[in-house]
Amino acid sequence: MNMPRRLALKCAVLAAACCCGASFAQTKEVTFAHQDMLVPLRLVMESGEVEKATGYKINWRMFSGGGDVIRAMASGDVQMGEVGSSPLTAAASQGQDVRLFWISADIADAEALVARNGSGIEGMKDLVGKKVATPFVSTAHYQLMAGMKMDGVDARRVNVMNMRPPEIAAAWERGDIDATFIWDPVLSRIKSSGKVIATSGGIGQRGAPTFEGIVVNAKWAAANEPFMIAFVKALNRANEEYRASAASWTADSPQVKAMAKWTKADPKDVLATMALYRFPTAAEQLSPTWLGGGAAKAMADTAAFLKEQGRVQAVKPDYKDFVATVYVEKAMGN
Repeated sequence: MNMPRRLALKCAVLAAACCCGASFAQTKEVTFAHQDMLVPLRLVMESGEVEKATGYKINWRMFSGGGDVIRAMASGDVQMGEVGSSPLTAAASQGQDVRLFWISADIADAEALVARNGSGIEGMKDLVGKKVATPFVSTAHYQLMAGMKMDGVDARRVNVMNMRPPEIAAAWERGDIDATFIWDPVLSRIKSSGKVIATSGGIGQRGAPTFEGIVVNAKWAAANEPFMIAFVKALNRANEEYRASAASWTADSPQVKAMAKWTKADPKDVLATMALYRFPTAAEQLSPTWLGGGAAKAMADTAAFLKEQGRVQAVKPDYKDFVATVYVEKAMGN
């Protein structure tokens, strides 16, 4: 073999090694888009247990809403994230290659419609002519519109305004809005000067349930299955810790401080807010209520709403293909 050919071969081998190294490095790092809901995932973020168990570097990035999370995942900048059922459904309806693999919370009563004191709002029908803020395409938006429809309120006669949570908090302080359908930590801040008109749990029981879930890019998940399994194990451990010991936590407990740190919530509000959610057990995750069928059904119902609102162009015939049970199954079986 002459010298130029040997040199070319050596360069090719080095290039291949570099590519393999880059590919390996890529699989050992992940960006996770989180929000400010008070859920046990924050304990996993604080502990670093997944990083220790897998050797992966996790870039935790905070976003203001599920719509922002979905857009970041669509761009490729983010591989995993937590979103509500409404933005998840929007992503699935638009063909985004994501999979719901964990129900981080049954929203239950953790989101609510609150009317400002003195606004004259005592029920859904009183929203006519009022300024009501909520993050569009969020679970709160879905339930606000569903609640008005259930009570016969023409949404066109209500000034429904699209605002992110921090914007809602500021608008409430300025007196710019009459009501908002929102979650914590904003919800806790505004209750002292407002009245709860409806909750996500109440509207859910009437036929429009919502949930918070953790989603992942499908191809990334398939290529990083050991990480996914370790992550699910950590999520389940955090849920079990909350169930087993939260009754003894105080505002000074390390768990509460961790929750407050990652969400910017007031430690004194953490436990009361978490009590408004329900956190499904591992068995419940796989049950017909959630990943075993209920989540896909809720997505289908949400998709019909989003299409009616002009937020998606088409509804999928079935949403079960956007739900993955394999990672919970393997995590619980190991």
